[in-house]
Amino acid sequence: MPLRRWMTTLAALTLTLGMAAPAHAEPTTRPLTDLDGRPLHVSGFNNGNSAKNAADAMPWTGPDDIAAEATKIGSNSVRLLIFWSKVEPAPGTYDDTYLDDIAERIDWYSRSGMHVVLDMHQDMWGPAVTGNDRNNGAPAWATHFDGLPAEVQDPWPLTYPQPGVTRAFDHFWGTTGKHPELAEHFTKAWQHVAQRFATDRRVLGFDLINEPWGGSVPSPLFEQHLLGPLYQRTIDAIREVDDTHWIFVEPQALGVNQGLPSALPPLTDPREGEARIGYAPHLYPLLLDSGQTYTGLTRTLTLATIKQWFATNTNTAQRLGAPLIIGEFGLDATKPGALDYVDDVRAEADKAGAGWWYWSNDPGGWAHPTAAGHPWPTTSPATTTAEALPRRHPRASATASAAVARHTNRSRNPVIVSSRSTAP
Repeated sequence: MPLRRWMTTLAALTLTLGMAAPAHAEPTTRPLTDLDGRPLHVSGFNNGNSAKNAADAMPWTGPDDIAAEATKIGSNSVRLLIFWSKVEPAPGTYDDTYLDDIAERIDWYSRSGMHVVLDMHQDMWGPAVTGNDRNNGAPAWATHFDGLPAEVQDPWPLTYPQPGVTRAFDHFWGTTGKHPELAEHFTKAWQHVAQRFATDRRVLGFDLINEPWGGSVPSPLFEQHLLGPLYQRTIDAIREVDDTHWIFVEPQALGVNQGLPSALPPLTDPREGEARIGYAPHLYPLLLDSGQTYTGLTRTLTLATIKQWFATNTNTAQRLGAPLIIGEFGLDATKPGALDYVDDVRAEADKAGAGWWYWSNDPGGWAHPTAAGHPWPTTSPATTTAEALPRRHPRASATASAAVARHTNRSRNPVIVSSRSTAP
């Protein structure tokens, strides 16, 4: 089915399902904790959109900017982007200078009291795709287009079904059977990152891959037979060097981002003690992702989608026995209704007991200007949206504390883990 027709069908499905979404009155998922086992409701921003094309692959923020975010917004955490292309610039060769630069940013966040989650980010496969950013995704040496076209399209999600991009993903997932070494390299790259930060308690955890795309294999087959097994191999590799940090997994982006259920299979955490695997889907209702305003009928339909998203993903997290965290949500903050959207998502997240990271802290319509060098003008819609995000702190509510207590004494069990102007 052509992608445009699929997107139309997807919109109809999510809107129809959303109108019948059940309400969730109180948190029903396992709570996230810090590394000492204390309840932690994460809230903050994604940081690194600016790093995708930066010469040093670092985000725009300095220590003063981060301190200002902590002061003005009250963030207690960040989802910080890193890139496979920078971690492993040549096969089996890791750039520890790059990881040292990441460690410096981690220190800046830690000074402001924020936890850091490292996100191995990709959009549209990698820099070898013509028109893509220079750092974003898989390294060129891991790219096999087989002579097929691979160019960034407008709108950018249409890049994924480009024949060369689809082929690159098929090689990575092992669909073609020609390059099994690619997934092995990816897993070892994550093991190297985990070993680098194994004793660093400023880091909360690792988000294994941003918005996975199955190439020519649709979900649920993709999630069940390709994505899930890669996650398990990567979890096992990380646990060989680090049994402390959280590991966050994402479902297939297309469909789940819009409120359809995930089909991720069971995942087992081999660490001693309770599993530390979190479920971190993204929330991007189709109407807003296509540029509509959160007003009138669009608000009514989108709110139904939001409720459906929380219902399906709460159910998924519950069957996983995993915390639910919104890895990304956001919208063009210059459009009418942006504050209402933030309020509505925040209200549903509170009902579900879900933490979140807003996309993003980079200056621009989909973000907000912050602190030194990027003042907070009161007339900026993006700034107003950012400041509407609630202050959260790692204090345990009575509900969260009780939920942690219920889980603390459980024996070790498998964890079941059953779009925008610029790509997040």
